[in-house]
Amino acid sequence: MSENNRQIAIKLSGVKKMYKLGQIGGGTLQGDLQSWWARIRGKEDPNTKIGQNQRLVGQTFMALNGIDLTVYQGEALGIIGANGAGKSTMLKLLSKVTAPTDGEIDIYGRVASMLEVGTGFNGEMTGRENIYMNGAILGMTKAEIDAKMEDIIEFSEVREFIDTPVKRYSSGMYVKLAFSVAAHLDSEIMIMDEVLAVGDMAFQKKCLTKMREVASKEGRTVLYVSHNMNTIRQLCDRCIVLDKGKIIFDGDVEKAISRYTGEINQLCTHYEYTANYHKDRRSSDRFVIKELTFLSVSQPKYAVGEKIVISFSCCVLRAFLDVKFRFETKYEDGTIVGTMVTNKSEDFPANTTKSISISIDTTYLTTGIFSVDLIAFQYDNFGNESYLDGVYPGFSFEIIEDANNTSNLVWNHRYWGHIHLPDVVIVEDS
Repeated sequence: MSENNRQIAIKLSGVKKMYKLGQIGGGTLQGDLQSWWARIRGKEDPNTKIGQNQRLVGQTFMALNGIDLTVYQGEALGIIGANGAGKSTMLKLLSKVTAPTDGEIDIYGRVASMLEVGTGFNGEMTGRENIYMNGAILGMTKAEIDAKMEDIIEFSEVREFIDTPVKRYSSGMYVKLAFSVAAHLDSEIMIMDEVLAVGDMAFQKKCLTKMREVASKEGRTVLYVSHNMNTIRQLCDRCIVLDKGKIIFDGDVEKAISRYTGEINQLCTHYEYTANYHKDRRSSDRFVIKELTFLSVSQPKYAVGEKIVISFSCCVLRAFLDVKFRFETKYEDGTIVGTMVTNKSEDFPANTTKSISISIDTTYLTTGIFSVDLIAFQYDNFGNESYLDGVYPGFSFEIIEDANNTSNLVWNHRYWGHIHLPDVVIVEDS
């Protein structure tokens, strides 16, 4: 099927997926029969509660709530969103693991998918046997699979274990073989969930390169879900953002990432750190970072080079000596920028709440929104770090262009990073 002279690979129209919470069926045999009879006649379910367009209605949950999407052949589409936004549900529908509650899904081509570690593998069969099985499912002959077998084994890096039952594979080996099978067998559409995160860094890089090749050179369609914005940037030429079962953005990758991260990095001048911020509760409440405030600003926006002044408080139940603080800084897309550490340590008497004021230098930060994880720690007698508490994220701020800047340099974060190092000095010939 074509549209605007482009061949369509996937088309979703009004797709919804509803799950029942805590029960199977409608609660009574009569209710289930009524719903079934209405469904086969194409009528409205008499047992559906008013407000079906909401995500959580009574005992039902709308994992996807009206998805319209067209993906063209040769596209590499990124899918991003918070946990529970509906990303994995969409991929399961496209892989025919489950069926939509409503709407239509048209797929033009064979689909190879990796939704979780071990998808499509039989643990009792060897790696080689699983390759043959996956190829047969895609409609390939034994001769066609044999022609690709060596490439699959070479790419997977599990040659010495290829005749071992895959139930004995580690999760990393599973992923390597599963990806290699999906990438090399004859399918028009590749669907990848975030399972690549299980593999080592070198293999992840190899996988991204391979996915770029199958999309750009082989004309295959790639759908890729990830929370790693760098890999989305490297692979995808289009991106959608899912939120509460709906597509809230569809278009340019950078704009999609900005839309997604903008929802996360809300700019505030005061933080009270509830339990949600303390994701690593190892301090047993003996040392707790309580709250933080930006000083002398109405909103946390600063020109390049302007000092950020912050005050935060910590509550302790016993005495702590020589406590230091680490500020792990990330750009708005989640990439690591760098880490700052307080220049001196602080002492905390027992049963006190103590406030500390700090100043952060922004001289080398580029424009954009940054989030900072705040961690309190000590060093023991052997020089090892002892974790006390942490808040994730601790705070966010935005760096804006200095009005006095005359360089006219538009910073390219994608290729140049998020730190503008000091200028290189041209030495005059003597």
